[in-house]
Amino acid sequence: MGAPQTARQLILTHLNVEIADLVATVTFDRPPVNAVDFSAMEEITDAFRSLNDRKDVNCAVFTAAGSRAFIAGADLKAGPHPPTNGIPSRMMDPHRLIRDALSAIRECQVPVIGAINGPAIGAGLALAGACDILIAAENASFGLTEINVGLLGGAAHLQRLVGTYKMRKMFYSGELEPAQELYRLGAVEKVVPLAELLETARRLALTIASKSPLAMRLAKESANRVEHLPTDEAYRIEQTYTARLLETADAKEAVAAYLEKRAPKWTWS
Repeated sequence: MGAPQTARQLILTHLNVEIADLVATVTFDRPPVNAVDFSAMEEITDAFRSLNDRKDVNCAVFTAAGSRAFIAGADLKAGPHPPTNGIPSRMMDPHRLIRDALSAIRECQVPVIGAINGPAIGAGLALAGACDILIAAENASFGLTEINVGLLGGAAHLQRLVGTYKMRKMFYSGELEPAQELYRLGAVEKVVPLAELLETARRLALTIASKSPLAMRLAKESANRVEHLPTDEAYRIEQTYTARLLETADAKEAVAAYLEKRAPKWTWS
């Protein structure tokens, strides 16, 4: 599958990256049920990190091929431990590559919209939980089923979506919850028919991508930084980001375009 050029050519076996109109669509495709192995996690890391320095990307959509699953958890045939390949950092912390994939999405410099096309289970739920915004198909569901197969993981990302007590119920029971339940709880922005999923996600992505690229990157970074802070401390950090943004030509252009009732022309300055 094709991939964009960055400083090096990405070799992606299970992911396709398409860029159009300042939106990158990242599609995971690993039949039959889009389960992830360790090499797939590395590819997810590479794909999302590759977007950070691209001026032709101001928002991303993360989805998967087919309708059987968004990502149906970890591929149990891959075994519980990733190969270290003699690499010292992996020998010291072999499971870091899983955290790297989650961080690559959450810390991607542009907002990431998860377009959840089916069950998001285990690692799939954690990957969904790393996104900024979720839109789900009517057939989507969410759950941590690891406890059913002697594993644990993903509670932190699930708690980010549904809160402490709902997380504990799902974490302990291993049961799936439908997309409508996560919509009720505010974790999912919208639930739509599968046929409308990508169009709905892309429509929102185009709205986000139309904003100042510098403002969007500062907004994403500041949102990540303040997420778990007390209100006063968080707002003080936000004020520093606002001050940084006000020093840019793009901020002045935003005001001028608004007053002149015209589309802004961003200059990345």
